[in-house]
Amino acid sequence: MTTTKNTPTTGRNRQLQDSAQKTEMIHDETMPENGAMTVSDHIDELRRRLMRIAVLVAIFSIAAFVFKELLFNIVFAPSHDDFILYRWIGSLVESIGVESMHPGNFEVQLINTELSSQFMTHISMSFYCGCIMASPYIVYQIFRFISPALYEHERRYSTQITVAVYVLFIIGLLMCYYIIFPISFRFLGTYQVSEEVVNTIALSSYISSFTLLSLMMGLTFEVPVLAFLLGKTGLINSAMLRRYRKAAFIGVMVLSAVITPPDLFTLMLMSLPLYGLYELSIVILSRTAKQ
Repeated sequence: MTTTKNTPTTGRNRQLQDSAQKTEMIHDETMPENGAMTVSDHIDELRRRLMRIAVLVAIFSIAAFVFKELLFNIVFAPSHDDFILYRWIGSLVESIGVESMHPGNFEVQLINTELSSQFMTHISMSFYCGCIMASPYIVYQIFRFISPALYEHERRYSTQITVAVYVLFIIGLLMCYYIIFPISFRFLGTYQVSEEVVNTIALSSYISSFTLLSLMMGLTFEVPVLAFLLGKTGLINSAMLRRYRKAAFIGVMVLSAVITPPDLFTLMLMSLPLYGLYELSIVILSRTAKQ
């Protein structure tokens, strides 16, 4: 009598199973029933998803354009001395009895020097606001477009990475809005080489600084994701980052000193979160190595 033994799934069989899963995932609702998607099918699918994104961004942008007062109350809030950050700092220094560090009152006047600047600023900020409000849907549509071409384990990793990228970017934007930009604007907007020179900041200068610094902070907060991807390729590891901790801390302090006013409180307020991203990268690489 012949006895049949159950053999474990080999690496070759697992690879064939992954290939079958990948083929099944490619057959989504937009694919023809009788075959794989052609190049034109992919282009049509991409066009449909881009159109959906464009429509939603347009709806949110129009809504932001209509609610002009609310939009620019939010945009200009960091330029006022009653902004939530200054109130928080004032309450903190009063509670610990160091009233000499109270931020105090300040006033910076914004002016417009170009005929069409205010109208174009209204349009551009409405568009930026529309993109931010539609960003979850944009990320979802992009992921839905590329996910059919991924294996099951690749889809799992890509989902985690996509969520991490989005969350970290939003955290970077919020940190810029509530901490980095108000402090930078207060220092640079009130700094004077002489009392004879009065600061009147151009609207275009304010908006460009606001959007550029927000984008920079959003990208800076992607450091842990970048570390994860580089760790996956073997270019860096947690031991390497631990070895360069001191150099990284000095680099963070120098960067913070460049983009913040020259006082210890704001320097630490900026440095600690940025260095925290470096330490988070070490933790991520350590856990990746164990897996």
